[in-house]
Amino acid sequence: MAHIPDGVLTAPVLITGSLVSAGLLAISLRRLDYERIPQAAVLSAAFFISSLITVPVGPSSVHLLLNGLMGIVLGWAAVPAILVALVLQAAFFGYGGLLVLGVNTLNMALPALVCALLFAPRLAQDRCRRPFLLGALGGAVGVLLTALMVSLALAFSREAFLPAAKVILLTYLPLAVVESAVTGAVIAFVWRVSPELLRASFERLPEQQHG
Repeated sequence: MAHIPDGVLTAPVLITGSLVSAGLLAISLRRLDYERIPQAAVLSAAFFISSLITVPVGPSSVHLLLNGLMGIVLGWAAVPAILVALVLQAAFFGYGGLLVLGVNTLNMALPALVCALLFAPRLAQDRCRRPFLLGALGGAVGVLLTALMVSLALAFSREAFLPAAKVILLTYLPLAVVESAVTGAVIAFVWRVSPELLRASFERLPEQQHG
């Protein structure tokens, strides 16, 4: 249940999520490396497709998120890539919703950025010795942080959602194992054949020029 549907969250949670997501999107667009647009398109498509394949786990269902992988490879470009995929899923398949789009984007994009900050600099090093391990950690961290944020969004909305929030945390544990293996394998392969793709950019914003 990475896609929270419309009508579940309260207005304060929706507004907060939308404002934070808008801020992240504004920053990401200003820092966007246009050379990463092809990679962003490919990973956004992969994210779009993988989210349509769900596996029942207990009372809920899970699917690959790939946000850790997107963060490591794309850096700030992961934010608009995730947003575009979520908009298309909401429009064509009714996944999530438009009112909750900000929260859903935040739940997946913020962990992606955390993974980029934690793992991309190490993977960008020429002497990185454990690309699979770093990728696997990135995949697991992305999933677990998303699970935590989804659970918190539910818990902050209504006290009655607390049991559901706890169940969601548990259902994401096996997904974290699977996603760590997938992300680790992809990162290890990319690091061998095209390591420059792992140099996600987190440079400072360029200073504004004054006229």
